[in-house]
Amino acid sequence: MRSRNKPANIAGPNVNAFNTDLGMKWEYCYANYMGVIRIYESNDEFPDLAPPIHRQRLVIEGYCPKPITAEEIKCYLRTLSVVCGMERLNEPVTHSSDKYGWAGWVHWEASGAHLYAWEEPLLFFSVDIYTCAEFDKIQVTEFTSAFFAAGEVVAKDF
Repeated sequence: MRSRNKPANIAGPNVNAFNTDLGMKWEYCYANYMGVIRIYESNDEFPDLAPPIHRQRLVIEGYCPKPITAEEIKCYLRTLSVVCGMERLNEPVTHSSDKYGWAGWVHWEASGAHLYAWEEPLLFFSVDIYTCAEFDKIQVTEFTSAFFAAGEVVAKDF
C-alpha cells in the first residue's frame, strides 16, 4: 500500500503543483482534499470503508471467435440485466473507438455493467459488473461465455 497526504503547496483553483513521487499532476479537483489517499496493490488487504452498503464486482474476460457488433453488445447487456436480476434504467448505450474498439454500458437501479470488445490486436472482450445487489457470479460467467461462444473465459470477483 502507498499512502499520500495532500501536498502542502496545493491551495485553491488552477493549481499546477506536481507530485514527482507518484508522477501525478494535482489538479483543481484536489484543491479541497484534506485526507489521505491509499492505493492498494493486488496482494494487499483492501478495507471495506462502507460495510452497510452491499457491493459486488465481477470482471469477465475472454476470447471470442468473431468481432462483437454494437447490436450484440446491446443484446448482451439487456439479457445480462435479466440474468443478474437487475432493473434496467435505460437501454444499453454503445460507442466505437477507432483505436480501441467497441464499448457498451447499461445502467441498473443497483449500479451497472460495461462491456469492451476488441478486434485488434485480437478478438477479445472484457465485462465489468458493479452492483449494490447480489447476483450469481457463476451463472453470469457461464451466460457470458455461452453468449459470445468464447473459447476461453476467466472471471474475478471483488
